[in-house]
Formats: sequence, structure tokens, C-alpha cells
Amino acid sequence: MKYILPFLFLFPSLLIGQTQANLLYNWDDPDLVGSAWYNNTYNEVWGIVANNREFAVIGSTSGTHIFDVTDVANVYEAAFVPGAVQGPEIVHRDYHDYQCYLYAVADEGINSTLQIIDYSYLPDSVSVVYDSNEFFYRSHNIFIDTSSARLYASPAVHQTDGLIGLRVLSLDDPENPTLLHDYQSIEGVSVGVPHDLYVKENIAYINKGGIGFWMVDFTDAANPVFLGTLTEYVDQGYNHSGWLSDDGNYFYMADENHGLAIKILDVSDPTDIQVLGTFDANSSESNSIPHNLIVRGDYLYVSYYYDGLQVYDISDPTSPQRVYFYDTFAAANDDSYRGAWGVFPYLPSGNILISDMQTGLYVFEKIDNSITGEMPPLGTSSNCGTIVANTNISNEITAKIFPQPFHNQVNISFELEQTQVVHITLTDINGRVIQSLNNTQLPAGLYENTFNIRNIAAGMYFIKLTGETVNGVYKVVKA
Repeated sequence: MKYILPFLFLFPSLLIGQTQANLLYNWDDPDLVGSAWYNNTYNEVWGIVANNREFAVIGSTSGTHIFDVTDVANVYEAAFVPGAVQGPEIVHRDYHDYQCYLYAVADEGINSTLQIIDYSYLPDSVSVVYDSNEFFYRSHNIFIDTSSARLYASPAVHQTDGLIGLRVLSLDDPENPTLLHDYQSIEGVSVGVPHDLYVKENIAYINKGGIGFWMVDFTDAANPVFLGTLTEYVDQGYNHSGWLSDDGNYFYMADENHGLAIKILDVSDPTDIQVLGTFDANSSESNSIPHNLIVRGDYLYVSYYYDGLQVYDISDPTSPQRVYFYDTFAAANDDSYRGAWGVFPYLPSGNILISDMQTGLYVFEKIDNSITGEMPPLGTSSNCGTIVANTNISNEITAKIFPQPFHNQVNISFELEQTQVVHITLTDINGRVIQSLNNTQLPAGLYENTFNIRNIAAGMYFIKLTGETVNGVYKVVKA
């Protein structure tokens, strides 16, 4: 099906109320090398939460850098995971998270892999629990539909299977993905090489590059169904990325071409997809380019090559108004690709993360005052590693587990605000108790306990902490 907008509605962003974003932090490592293609040191940005702390994830030509950004006055690099391939060969990395695991891919390097990083022990450490090219060694973009525990790789490049337009993995066991299905065609139509996609409850919104836009229902993975397509539209170029409004009625879509604007798509009726209008960064330069975009609540957050962070009020979803901005790239625009790469607004604090290809990681103060610190409904299903107190306790209780992984002993420290009986047990993955500690009444205070375990097999175990106002489970790994 083909849908053409006969004329263009252009919604210029209002100048009234526009504010330069408040920069809280910037990191740039001059010792890292740039890529051979675009001389970009950095690529994608993502955000995760563990143990009541916020972390920024940024990719570089060297690998994956994880920063503790909870206290913006004292940001530090909490962990680094080397890429399977490092150096100027690398241009792209991409990230997504699910159930306290960070999934990392690269789109260059014959020896690249899918890496799965367990980050539930942050800020102490991270652990690479999977590092393999079993399913692909390269992928440009990944997206995880948390409702069905599926990872979509678009496209996937495999050593023997070659280029697969779309490969979907099951994450029912998050540490050990399995192949769910490959798609070279859907209902007889070639998938080609999709650039990116957004998936919610098995409905995929696919950015098809030069071919346009698809909506596909993947509920039955073996028999996906076309819901609608948009093959021609106003201001058309290379359909690069997009994000769905919270109500599911609108899709904001960016073409990765100099001078082209962002499109507002009405997708409420997939059989009749309409472009309602376009908007841009109010740049005076003809080669301005939108790159990646994410919706959270009533705001659309965009990383613009050359123009940096751009935030739009979409409380009226058909008439976005630019309200917040910051140019992360001070040099002049040109005909290449430089400046802001990725954006992430889903930290509980509402602070905004930006990655700039040349100047690194940026943290900006939130603009959305309706955000009050709650966990947003994106990739993560929990605040990893957190023990949440009973509702009659005003402060959250957090336990610390170390070292990770452990060899012969593992420690747990925690603080009680009131006297109670506390039970601490170490169990295997089947719930069998390996060892118990401190089944006695403890007064309020700080405690540290140690499990001394030598004669158990390497693998995953759980420490359970239970009491009148405490109930938590921590995963631990015996090396």
C-alpha cells in the first residue's frame, strides 16, 4: 500500500519559551581514537538503574563505558567493557537493556559479537555473561520488546548465514538467548535491510531506509502480518529512526538526510497512515540532520547532528513546540555526519543523556517537572539489586553484595532502621538452601555478614534477606 500526503503542513517551533538546556556534566577522553570513517570517537548512549543509582552507558571505538551519574557533581566511570573489536574500525555500537542485563552490539568488525552484560552489581562491578557471534557478529540496531522478551536485530550479519534482514532472539533466559525466527521476507515482500525499529507488544514500527515505513504484527513469530505501509511521503529521504507516542496514536520519524525535517505520522489506523506535518531544529543551516529520537510523556527528545539536544513539547502531539536545546557540536556544519548521536531521557531523575560523536557524554538537567523519580516504563523491569522496605518504613533499604563474582566467600552488608529478626540464606537456582546466617533478633544498625563456601559448583546462586520490614533477593555468581 502507498500513502502520499498531497501537501505539506509545516509546524515551526515557537520561539517563545525556548530555553538553553542546563548542562550538568560532560566527559570526553582525549586518549581514545576516532573511527576511520567519520573520525567519531563515540556513538550510542543508553541509561540503566541499579541499586538506587543511575548510570549512563556510552559506546566508543574501544568499548562500553558505564558512568555513575546519580550525583552529577561527582560523576565517575564505574565500569568499562572492552569491545570484541576495538579501534578505528568501529563506527557504530548499539544498546538496549532487559531485566538487569545490557545487550551490546557493533556494526563493524569481523570478530565483533553480541555481548550481554549483567549490571545488577553496579556500582561495584559488571560481569559479561555472554560474548558470542553465535547469532550474529554485526548488527546496526537492536530493540527489545520487554512484553514478549524478544530482541530484534536489524539487520544481522552472520558468519555463515550472511546478511539477515531481521533476526529475532528469545530472551526467556536473558543470559542465554535462543533464535526465534529469521525474516528475509514478510508475506512475500522482501525485508531488505531495515535500518531501525521500535516494537511494543509485538507490533513493530520499522524504519525501512529508502523504502519507507512499515507496521508489522509479530505476535505469531512464524507468521507476521502486515498492518500498514508508507512508501512515499513528504520530505522523504532515508528513513532512519522513530518513536511511538505514549498513547500509540502517533509516530515521530526522522530521515537521516541533510536538511530534511522530522515527520509526524498518524498511525492510529495502520491501513491509512497519514503524515500530519513536519518540524525541525530551527537551524539556519541547510545541512541540519535529525538522528535519533525518543518520546517520554509529553516531550520528544532528539539528538541532532550539528544541532545537539533538541526537546519538543508534544502535549499537542500534532503541533510540537521546541522548548529546550543545547548545541554539543561547536564546529561548523558540513556534508558529513558529526555531532550528537544518541539521546536517552528515561532515567528516574528525568536528567537527559546525550552522546556526541566528537565530544563524548553529556548530562542535562530535566525539563519535565512531572518526573518525580519513579522508575519509567521502558526496558528495565526493576531497579536492579534494590531491596525495597515495607511500606511502613520511610527510607529504602539497600544491601551491598561483594565481591562479584566470588570464589570461596561472599559478603552482604545492610543497615536496619529498627529491631527485628533477620534471616539471610544462600540458595541455588532451584531454591535449595546452601547456607543460613543470623536467624536471630538484630537491633537497628549496620551489619556485614559473610558466607564461607568452598564446596559448591561454579554458577548462579541467590542471597535472600528477609525480615519484618526487609524482603529482597540478590543474584550472586560463584566463579
